[in-house]
Amino acid sequence: MKAVLLVGHGSRDPEGNEQVRKMIDELTSQLDSSLLVETCFLEFEKPTIEQGIQACVEKGAASVYVIPLMLLAAGHSKIHIPAAIDEAKKKYPHVQFTYGRPFGIHEETMEICKSRLEDMGENLIEPGYDTAVLLLGRGGSDPDANSDLYKITRLLWEKLNYQLVEPAFMGVTDPLIKEGVERCIKLGAKKIVILPYFLFTGILIKRLETMVGEFELENPGIEFKLAGYFGFHTRLQTIIKDRIEEALQGDVKMNCDVCQYRIAAMEHIDHHHHHDHDHHHHEV
Repeated sequence: MKAVLLVGHGSRDPEGNEQVRKMIDELTSQLDSSLLVETCFLEFEKPTIEQGIQACVEKGAASVYVIPLMLLAAGHSKIHIPAAIDEAKKKYPHVQFTYGRPFGIHEETMEICKSRLEDMGENLIEPGYDTAVLLLGRGGSDPDANSDLYKITRLLWEKLNYQLVEPAFMGVTDPLIKEGVERCIKLGAKKIVILPYFLFTGILIKRLETMVGEFELENPGIEFKLAGYFGFHTRLQTIIKDRIEEALQGDVKMNCDVCQYRIAAMEHIDHHHHHDHDHHHHEV
């Protein structure tokens, strides 16, 4: 039997974890009924990835396809999940493990962003000349993931008619959201639409809602709008199904499981996650 193990990040906000579970429940009905589909989390929530793998094996899986439910490839997808798979290979030598890849730069993510702008009432054909879109990522310590947000910002600019589409981050790296807002204003924006590049709700999204109110008070005369995060978008399901299918077909690109640098990196990174550890900059 083949099992698909979908790995969410996990959040200290139960609402975010429940949204992950609900999305997977909806997705499962669209997959091959012969597949065993299990859910697990890296932090703050159970089952852990180790428990998720164990559940697949105990239910009879001879092959486990591990798919990270993450927007960009960073430390979790490059280091922590592969490390858990390495340990599972030793524990279950009779089971075949295949590691999928994060969503990455996918055409459908651009379409989700566009639809979230439309949901806010934005005219994507003829947007206001003084309207800016601030694409907001979480931010992290991985330059590769941070640079991907810049590339996505550029690709989104190419697909839209806004003069300004700028990147910013919630934490860890620059430019932070406040810097992004200031830049948009200096470049002439009178309206700023903040577009969260986030999968589901969580502590950071709720913090962002408060920040938008603060920006309005600090910048009289500037209109701020907060677009929705990805959530239960049908195109998100398409991305996940693509990642599952390429793993099942053995067509995973940039698979960290075979990265020659990963083993050496493990000597410098603590990959054992504790579910009560505060990784505030990686929350869902």
